Amino acid sequence: MTSSLVGVDDFSDWPQEIEDLPRLGPDLNIDMDQLQALEPDLVLASLSVPGMEKNIERLEERGIRYHVFNPNSLDEIAEDLLKLGKLTGYEDRVAKIVAHFRNVIEEYKEISRTVVEKPSLYWEWWPKPAFTPGGGNWLTEISELAGARNCFADEDVASVQTDWETIRKREPDNICLVWVGVRKQKVNPKILDKRPDWDQMKAMQRNNVHVLEEPYFCRPSPRLLIGLQKIAAIIHPDQYPAYEDEEDPLLRMSKGLA
Repeated sequence: MTSSLVGVDDFSDWPQEIEDLPRLGPDLNIDMDQLQALEPDLVLASLSVPGMEKNIERLEERGIRYHVFNPNSLDEIAEDLLKLGKLTGYEDRVAKIVAHFRNVIEEYKEISRTVVEKPSLYWEWWPKPAFTPGGGNWLTEISELAGARNCFADEDVASVQTDWETIRKREPDNICLVWVGVRKQKVNPKILDKRPDWDQMKAMQRNNVHVLEEPYFCRPSPRLLIGLQKIAAIIHPDQYPAYEDEEDPLLRMSKGLA
């Protein structure tokens, strides 16, 4: 399906086939002149980051056909994939991929039911001010499927702005650093040592701090299942399948359907 793409934003980095496509600027400020020159039949837009609304307004001003995706749950991601299949003429092929996507979720759901001890996870999307997913975000589902729980699941919103003291008082068993838009190699977990009284937290004392790949946890796509496989294997290595680095079962399956 990547053969149908004519351009992407500056931050798109998957799949590898898009590397040579024209870059149209950062996701919050797309170069509309360059986009229009490519004469796309359809623009796939997102509202996953505050500020993306400006792109939608400018698309409307120019009369460019677009569709907005803004999922917050795994089921909404599956439904969006089916919608994308209809919009692009790949309905049957995408339906098979979505069926597999849902089967993987059911497999992990079955395993999670057998887990007795379910540790709490603090997911850090941004360090200062601190942002973390709430109960309305897919990472709460990912946590549960991995036999754990999001320590901010009681906040009935997709994203929560909080502070270091509130996080410390919640006493998570694990700290998962996935800073939005920041590569794993650029995340420095040592900054946690500078936060007041964080050295007293059990997650810090037990070295349960995990620096994870942002694309597998922060972006609403089928690659969240890679993140699920990874965090489940970290938290419960004896109960979940081992994680294979860079393994992407859905992408492999989609290529097999080509």
